[in-house]
Order: sequence, then structure tokens, then C-alpha cells
Amino acid sequence: MCKQTKITIVSFVGILLAAIMFARPVAADSLAGHTPSSVSNGGVRKPAVAGAFYPAERAELAGLVDQLLAHSHVQTTTSRLRALVAPHAGYPYSGPVAATAYAAITTTQPKRVMILAPSHYAEFEGVAVTPAHYETPLGQVELDPLCDRLAASPPFAYRPRARVHVPHWQKSSTRDDLRPDTFEHSIEVQLPFLQRVLGKFTLVPLLCGEVNPALVAEALAPHIDDQTLVIASSDLSHYYPYEVACRLDSECVAAICSLDTRRMEKQEACGKVPIMVVMELAKRLGWQPVLLDYRNSGDTAGDKARVVGYAAIAFYEQIGTQAATRANEKEPKGGGEHGVAPEFDPKPTRGEHSETSGALTQEEGAFLVRLARAALEEAVRNRKRLRVDPTTVPASLRVPKGCFVTLTKHGDLRGCIGHIFPQEPLCLAVIDNAWSAALEDPRFSPVAPYELPSIEVEVSVLTVPKPLPFTSPEDLLAKLRPYRDGVVLKIGPAMATFLPQVWEQLPDKVSFLAHLSRKAGCLPDAWRGPNVSVMTYEVQAFHEGSHN
Repeated sequence: MCKQTKITIVSFVGILLAAIMFARPVAADSLAGHTPSSVSNGGVRKPAVAGAFYPAERAELAGLVDQLLAHSHVQTTTSRLRALVAPHAGYPYSGPVAATAYAAITTTQPKRVMILAPSHYAEFEGVAVTPAHYETPLGQVELDPLCDRLAASPPFAYRPRARVHVPHWQKSSTRDDLRPDTFEHSIEVQLPFLQRVLGKFTLVPLLCGEVNPALVAEALAPHIDDQTLVIASSDLSHYYPYEVACRLDSECVAAICSLDTRRMEKQEACGKVPIMVVMELAKRLGWQPVLLDYRNSGDTAGDKARVVGYAAIAFYEQIGTQAATRANEKEPKGGGEHGVAPEFDPKPTRGEHSETSGALTQEEGAFLVRLARAALEEAVRNRKRLRVDPTTVPASLRVPKGCFVTLTKHGDLRGCIGHIFPQEPLCLAVIDNAWSAALEDPRFSPVAPYELPSIEVEVSVLTVPKPLPFTSPEDLLAKLRPYRDGVVLKIGPAMATFLPQVWEQLPDKVSFLAHLSRKAGCLPDAWRGPNVSVMTYEVQAFHEGSHN
């Protein structure tokens, strides 16, 4: 089960929000108008989704945003933050992940924010620059003078010729000046976070239509200085079952973090163009992407049948050396405060990573084992969570993956805890699971400091589990692959898993499934009965002593 940020959900969650998010609009035409000669001539754009995507009342909105930020994972680094990818759904759904992105704005205090966002309700070519100052319940955000300069030449324009769709939640619209931004939420929902984190700043709102991301990046690059923060507004996959979404989103995040624009072209993300603009800027300007958080609406809102994916990704100018922390996580699993283990030397490697298979190199595996050992020592000796600067972690280890950390003592199991499905960056999952294996495995007492020299650490990295169809118990037995398949057995509401390593102790398939049934709290032969489903996965296992 993925960890969830526990916040008070505001009263506007529900049918209205769902209707807004899933609207199928009716078309209405909007013709190109005059181009304002100055940003001050554009008037003020009133909020379009206040009271739906976020609270309309000032104090309630400020309180909710502050609460989300307080529960976020703070990333502290000496590197300069240059860009963010942040989601744009209703706050009860994507708010915790968006807050993680905005919590990364720590030492960097930009004066100008450039938001690149997708258009959900308008069809047009190029990039629409909103010709009006933005307003939210927290106050007004003024346009930056750069808007005039951009709008003066393609692919940018204040009022591109567009076909604007009126969403069905908009009861009536008699306006004859509909613009691409009229009903759009993808820029608007980012502003309250920025207003609470930055206070005063100027805005460059860029709504992307049909346009070449490389062309946009080329035009924007000369205007990005040390006082400018770039934000790509985007959700990830939409309306898949939880496990499918995790797999698709993992691929998308990997493409972003590897700056692979060709691979990104094949991914699902409503803000794919804005993200690719930032990726192109990163390649031009030398920025390094770091995954800060990944969750989907199944994690934040609970319904896993049809979920939407959300990622928070930061782009830094250079690698820093100061430790990163998840210090604002008020109730870390297992209790206790976070801390630094100064003896941990990540020694990041440059080993090749298979982008097609997702397999890790031996060097990357050795990194994870060292990370797990350092997290184990810090948990047992100090009851503190290990802190690691994410910019020192290889990009392949910042992608969400399922993993288990196994502890053995003189060859006997001493603790084993993990995530079956991807739910957070792999490096953070290793830290979390090392803590849990040492202190929270209900089968064992917590590991004591005197035991540490006798304990060996193993890290297992999982592929995303896939359903294994079968027509009978005999068919299931025939399809299982001993020593290769990790198995997730679901019997009604009960569920349990065995890693592939368990085949070494239980090589007989019937015995394997019988023990797994008992682990799920069922009778040994329950795997033969009704309401049984199976998923399988493969594992890369790395353990201490195998990389010396």
C-alpha cells in the first residue's frame, strides 16, 4: 500500500470536481483579436476553477496550501533550482505531489516564473500568452514584461486564432472574447502554491497548442536567467487501473529523468509538450533532472480502479553536496526524527543502464546495497532516517520501482519488508524498507545495535507485476517458472507474495503455493479454490559481498 500524506480534505471534493476533471466540452469558435501593446492593457483574468479544483475562500485556500507544503518532502541542495514538473489536478488528488515540487524552492527565490502548460479546452497552433494579469483568491499575479517581447513573434501570440470549447460545467457563456486560457486550469492551479512560497513574483503564462517543443525551447533559452524559474504543468497517465498506471508512469518518469525526448514522445502525459520544452532547455543549459515524488490518485484519493498519475521533478543547474532531507514528513514510518549518517559515501557510478529492459548494472546494485547498509545502521543506532542528496544518486535509481530489503543473520532471515509495486523513487524505497526490515517486521523483534556486524543485507529490485492468466490449478502449476518468478497470490481479499529467492527453499510448485497461501492467512490448498488470481514479477537481487 502506498504511503499517503494525511491532510484534511476540503469539502469541495466530490461529484463537482470529477465532472470538471472529466468534462467533454461543446465547441465554440473564437477569432483572433488585437494584440495589446503592453501587458498592462490586458486587464485581469478572474479565477476559472476556484471553488472546484481548490477552495474559493482566501483563508481556507491559504491554510490548505500551507498544510500540503508542511507535509511535503523538502529537498535541500546547494544546486540552483532551474525548473520543475508539477501536476495540475484538483488539490485533493494532486496537491500532495505538487506541494513536494514547490517545497523544492528553498534557497532559490526567483523573481519571475515561466509556466508552460497544456491546453485542455482550446485548439490552436503555437503558444498562447495570456494577455491579462492572473487573479486567485490569494491576490493578483502580474504579468512580466517579457510577455510583450515573446508575443511579438511566432510561435508566441497573445490571441492566436483558436477554437475554444465551452466545458459542460460552464452553465452559460455569452462572452464573445473567448481565449485559450478562459476556462483553463493548468496554469491557474499552480499559482496559489507559488503565492505562498514566493510571495511576490511576475508571471509568464504560456499555454501550449500544436507546436514543436525544440522551437519553443530555442526561443525561450535566451530569456532564462538566474531570477527565472520554469515550470512544466502536467499530469501523467489517465484513467488506468492502479498497477497499469504505475508501469506506464514509471516509463514516462524514466524518459524525463534521462532527458530522452524521443522516448518521451511515446509517453502519456497531458502536458507532454511543456515537459519536452523543459527537457530541451535542460539539454541546452546543462540542467540535471531529479525525481522528487511520484504518486497517483489511487494513493492520494484512494480509488485504484481508474487513476491519474502525478510526478514532481526538479531540474538543477549543477550537482550539489549538501544533504537532502524529507524532514517535513511529520510522522515517519516507525517514529523518530530524520537524521544524517555522515559515514554514508554514495560514490555514484557511471555504469550503463538498460533503458529498454530497465535492468540495473552491478555498479548500480552495489550502490543500492551500500545505501541499504547505511540506512540500516542509521535506523538501528540512532532511530533516524538516512538523508541523501538526490543529485548524488544515479538517474536510474531515482525512478519509481518496487523493491524489498532482506536482512539475514548467520544465514537465517532477520527481517524482510518491501513494496510490490512502484510507489516512490527506488533510492527512497530502499531507505524506507531498510528501516522497516530492521525495526518493523512483525515476525521479529527490532534489530539491536550489537547484531549489526552479524547481519547481511540484500536488495531486490522488482519488475512491475503482471497478471498470469490460468484456467485451472493444473494450468497455474504448468505456467509458474521456479527460481525466476516472484509470485503475488490473491485469494479473495487476502494477498501475499514470495520473492523468487524463496524457490531455493521451496522448489516444489505445490509446496511453494501452499506456503504462500498460508502466508496470506488462508488454508494451504486455498490456491486451488475460487476467487484466486496470480501476478508474477522478476527480480534483480544484490547483496553484500557479491560486488567486491
